Amino acid sequence: MVKHIVMWNVVESHEGMGRQELLAEIKKRIEAMKGVVPQITEIEVGIDFSGSDAAYDVALYSVFADRAALDAYQVHPAHEEVKKFVGAVTTARAMADYEV
Repeated sequence: MVKHIVMWNVVESHEGMGRQELLAEIKKRIEAMKGVVPQITEIEVGIDFSGSDAAYDVALYSVFADRAALDAYQVHPAHEEVKKFVGAVTTARAMADYEV
């Protein structure tokens, strides 16, 4: 089993959307991949409420059967589309992939 965790910081505004709208839109778009991208076993998106300087704004936790499933997810057209949007509205990204 592979766990894929990603965290982002989000811009203040983009194309008329404010920060909170952007956070909600990221969450919606990522979670919409469940059932569309068959390799996703579990997916969860959380929006930070702590306000800590050390915190990221939004976090993705996802699970895949193995590395091959994660690799297939990475290039799936639905994921590519989400990546375009998220890349346009974020300023920083951190991630980790690990096997359990």
